[in-house]
Amino acid sequence: MPGLLRGVARTAVVAGTATAVSGRVQRRQAAKFADRDAQTAADRSRAYEQDRAEQEPAYAAEPPAAQEPQPDLVTQLRELASLKEDGILTEEEFATQKAKLLA
Repeated sequence: MPGLLRGVARTAVVAGTATAVSGRVQRRQAAKFADRDAQTAADRSRAYEQDRAEQEPAYAAEPPAAQEPQPDLVTQLRELASLKEDGILTEEEFATQKAKLLA
């Protein structure tokens, strides 16, 4: 029976050693893959932020303010003429304002 006991003990030692080695290999591989996955995630995040920063000015730009409708040229000239007739504008002021409108 000592031979049988010795065989069982040897099997237990071999199985224990194999389990310990297997566990260590699994932990090393898990750490290696975790580092690789973390690096990949960081690269993707950096690329996403860069793309977002490039596109952000297009989204951040406010629409141009609506310009007030400009009265048409004829209406403005009539207003100037009425101001001249009322004596508010002199002939020189009228000519200056008229030149600005027509330019």
